[in-house]
Amino acid sequence: MSERLAGKSAVITGSTSGIGLGIARLLAAHGANILVNGLGDEKLIDAAVSSVNDAGSGKVEFSPANMIQPDEISAMIQCAVDSFGALDILVNNAGIQFVSPVQEFPVEKWDDIIAINLSSSFHTIRAATPHMLAAGWGRIINISSLHALVASPFKVAYVSAKHGVAGLTKVVALELAQENITVNSIAPGYVETPLVTGQIADTARARGISEEEVVRDVMLAAQPTKKFVQIDEIAELVLFLCGDAAASITGTILPVDGGWSAQ
Repeated sequence: MSERLAGKSAVITGSTSGIGLGIARLLAAHGANILVNGLGDEKLIDAAVSSVNDAGSGKVEFSPANMIQPDEISAMIQCAVDSFGALDILVNNAGIQFVSPVQEFPVEKWDDIIAINLSSSFHTIRAATPHMLAAGWGRIINISSLHALVASPFKVAYVSAKHGVAGLTKVVALELAQENITVNSIAPGYVETPLVTGQIADTARARGISEEEVVRDVMLAAQPTKKFVQIDEIAELVLFLCGDAAASITGTILPVDGGWSAQ
């Protein structure tokens, strides 16, 4: 495999599982230094970091920064710069979900989802941008959701946060348009990840239907392909956006949704 990103360094938030881990492995396989970030079971984190390390020839670091804490986010970005000597690529992937009717939606869940799914991207971008400006090159990629473009019931915080990510992407792209730094957002439909799997039971409860009906009639009903998006498909798009061929792609929201947004 060619090392298309040799010499580049990337921070990927929420990268100990799911989409983030898939992205980390692929960028590592193409030569990038990777800072892995996440919270959770220590053994699972160790396995994730090891798998990223095994995927490529660059350096791999780990940060347990909590995406609710701005000070920890700033320290994570500085850790990458100190370890790798630069920060070229930022992938904002960390996210959580909670499903409930709005009148029953816990205030603390709203606060956490907005903090992790939206505000953390502001904090990482704010901290990373000076390093990219100094280098004269950068790639910022926000892993959003098709819920940046459309809404679904019972997801008031998630949909609000993802719409916010779309706006954040566009504003920062305009500010950095002449600085050789691109800013884009990938908006997947339903991807078969731990986050999506965890939604199935909650959605079944909220709607009063079976889990099988959630998959068939709620999740994949919106995707004309009737298939979950694959993690590798998202990772490959990230890799493309990091390359020179994507230098004029900025400020975009790129759906990867099995045709959902075509309806």
